[in-house]
Amino acid sequence: MNPSNPQPAGFSPAGVSVSIPQIVVLGAKGRMGQMVLEACAQKLTINSGCLRVAGAIEAPNSPFLGQPCGIPGIDAVITADLEAVLGPSAVVIDFTAPQVSLAALAAVRRKGGAYVLGTTGLSPEEKNTVTAASQSLPIMMAPNMSVGVTLLFKVAEMVAKVLGEDFDVEIVEAHHNKKKDSPSGTALGLAEAVARGHAVKLSEKAVYGREGLVGARKRGEIGIHAVRGGDIVGDHTVLFAGDGERIELKHMAHNRMTFAQGAVTAALFLHGKPNGMYNMVDVLGL
Repeated sequence: MNPSNPQPAGFSPAGVSVSIPQIVVLGAKGRMGQMVLEACAQKLTINSGCLRVAGAIEAPNSPFLGQPCGIPGIDAVITADLEAVLGPSAVVIDFTAPQVSLAALAAVRRKGGAYVLGTTGLSPEEKNTVTAASQSLPIMMAPNMSVGVTLLFKVAEMVAKVLGEDFDVEIVEAHHNKKKDSPSGTALGLAEAVARGHAVKLSEKAVYGREGLVGARKRGEIGIHAVRGGDIVGDHTVLFAGDGERIELKHMAHNRMTFAQGAVTAALFLHGKPNGMYNMVDVLGL
């Protein structure tokens, strides 16, 4: 929807009001899904009319189908029927897996709505599919939806631009031992920010870990390293190392709620926006 031509209040094909965002949470019984639902409940305690949770989606073989979503203040029931809760005012929030995300995105293109995509590990081809979909619906895609990390992206790019390739850049990320993709989407986002600051292509400068007799470090390399262990929520460090001094930019996530709150803020921002691709910089007005 275009803010200059707002759709009048009414009802979507799913029979729900289109006057407020109709939040649809994918992977509703997963760790992030539960956090997103809890973040929605927190928003509703502040402003009871700011949103409605219209759908809590799980896989067709989920043992939770037909059960309450499990978050006090949210009356949605777990279902596998995504299309039944879609419509012009739906905003899907997705922290699942690439194949699940692409299938859900196709459904939103058919039925209408907007999409907040926090899934990481997408291939370049899958990212191209998401970009193409943004021509027909508003999409907010970000590897990390916390306010702090969004600022870190901006700061890392600025520092890289000022220091140039006279300072070696190494990015280290650490996550829990159940994370499937590596390096993290946030680490890749930070590497892209550094590459923009250096005015180079990341694909030509990235080095993913080092092993064996690799020789001296080449000027302009952007090192990216992953650590996995325990229950680490997410730590990211960007190291700028020069002769005689170094700068470290670091962000540590203490819990996943910061990502969930960012996603819900993004959903409220995206509701009613024109078709196109957005990011957290847009959401925060940076």
